[in-house]
Amino acid sequence: MSDVLVVVDCQYDFIDGSLSCENAFNAVNNIIDYINKHDDLKVYYSADGHKITHHSFTANNHGGTWPVHCVAGTHGAELHEDFYNKILKPENRPDKLRNIYFKACEDETDEYSAFNAKNYNNKALHDEIDLEHDNVIVAGIASEFCVRETLLAFFKNNYKVKLLADALAWVNHDGHVKNLDDLKSQGVEII
Repeated sequence: MSDVLVVVDCQYDFIDGSLSCENAFNAVNNIIDYINKHDDLKVYYSADGHKITHHSFTANNHGGTWPVHCVAGTHGAELHEDFYNKILKPENRPDKLRNIYFKACEDETDEYSAFNAKNYNNKALHDEIDLEHDNVIVAGIASEFCVRETLLAFFKNNYKVKLLADALAWVNHDGHVKNLDDLKSQGVEII
């Protein structure tokens, strides 16, 4: 068995931008530390790739839920620079041609889970991960939204999944705690 780490949405808008989450800087540091201590990992990154016209934005008068965030081509949509600078093994760093998968790129698509996120070759993330031989570890932002939905999508599709608990950030602490309790009750392993 090999371990795969899915790093969910560690983008600037979720760290210190328009939709900044609690514990985001700690989550980034703990993810990098985990990657550097486990150099046999295969690491994949997900990222929101919204258009400015995305229907989930409150500014677009579509009854959206969120402030404008992670618009493709902006600083807020970029993965935190420490993933490029502090990860020791080059193949574990983000590379848009190799291991970054984009989601919610179409205006009418709400896509919290990275399960079906696509790379530049239009290949879905779940197609890169071996159902029979890979353990999927999930970490990132935000615990009770995109991390949860990513983990549950892999879990419900019979992948072996674990949640890296000290490598999470959240929108609301109570929601984060409730999410952890719910995932445990469903049988998800939390490490």
